[in-house]
Amino acid sequence: MSERLPTRTAAFEARLKKRYAAERRFRLAGIAAIAFSVVVLAFLLATMTINGIGGFQRAELTVPIDFAEAGLSGDAESLSRPGGLQNLEMQGLPSVVEFFAERELGAEAAAELGNGAWREVGEAIVSDPSLLSGSATFDLPASSDLAAGLNGDGSPEMRALAARLADAGQLDTGFDVGFLTRADATDPQQVGIWGALKGSILTMIVTLALAFPIGVLAALYLEEYAPKNRWTDLIEVSINNLAAVPSIIFGLLGLAVFLWIFPSMRSAPLIGGMTLALMTMPVIVISGRNAIKAVPPSIRDGALAIGASPVQVVFHHVLPLALPGILTGTIIGMARALGETAPLLMIGMRAFVASPPDGFTSPATVLPVQIFLWSDEIDRGFVERTSAAIIVLLLFLLVMNGLAIYLRNKFEKKW
Repeated sequence: MSERLPTRTAAFEARLKKRYAAERRFRLAGIAAIAFSVVVLAFLLATMTINGIGGFQRAELTVPIDFAEAGLSGDAESLSRPGGLQNLEMQGLPSVVEFFAERELGAEAAAELGNGAWREVGEAIVSDPSLLSGSATFDLPASSDLAAGLNGDGSPEMRALAARLADAGQLDTGFDVGFLTRADATDPQQVGIWGALKGSILTMIVTLALAFPIGVLAALYLEEYAPKNRWTDLIEVSINNLAAVPSIIFGLLGLAVFLWIFPSMRSAPLIGGMTLALMTMPVIVISGRNAIKAVPPSIRDGALAIGASPVQVVFHHVLPLALPGILTGTIIGMARALGETAPLLMIGMRAFVASPPDGFTSPATVLPVQIFLWSDEIDRGFVERTSAAIIVLLLFLLVMNGLAIYLRNKFEKKW
């Protein structure tokens, strides 16, 4: 008998040791990559949170107002009408606020009251007309210069005035609830995010209403009904290319087509949603086709075997099973659309909008564009507001993705 050679030679052991070392290096590289991603994400979130906390606050002057002494009049019926705030303005409410501010704070400090401070007093009166029969104390917005002085910036005079008022308890920073309910303004103390947030919501509704059904139906047709020939191959190549086209090209298309058809709807959520739907649709079609293709053929064969028609097979069996994958693609497409700025700038959604949009055809802006505009402002007070708006955008994105993931898991089926 011939002598049997050993199976684990020195060369084999060396190669095995080398493979194990390579596996350990690969594992360490993967862990390092994940750790680096977590650190970068944590740094981003921490930076945005630290900078954004101040964006949810504003400098406020405490002003007591005696309405009985001021002589203003009005009842719930008259003030609840559309012109209620204008009625108070005609009665001299701005002068009343200025008078009591000067009496309480002094002329120098009263001059640093925000330009729209009287509107907040007027809105409080409209909400509760009984205030006119007594007195009340209001925390009114200070000017951006005084707010900068409170933060240690600005001129020495403003820093000294802010320090004096703060020591007297007449100037302090408080949570700005109005930041979540107001629209854009020229003063960082008066700006709000609701106008842009509402514009984003309306734009996303239009985008989803157009892109989702058209994208899903196109995916069903291409995968289940379309014949395999050169024309369908050309369509598939075109859809794949459209998914990689820069977003600004879709903005140019919206500018050339949609604004030509609807010239009076410039910067409207309807036009913005239609433009973003063009950009989102190829992503939904591609993900939809992959999800439909992943449904086992046995599902189709079993449904046909028990007498279902081809349409019933598609809509009663294939589509429900493919829906979780389709929703995954929709999440990716909608998240991309939510953060887009370039196509919306092309169709005019960068205009200064001082009031929230009333509907899909009203002038509006969106959160990414609002962030872009605030970041370009010279006034330093907009820096914190920009970070706060980014936090709102991230929260809106998380809510939207969370809802989509919930729907995806709800419709998910096992086979």
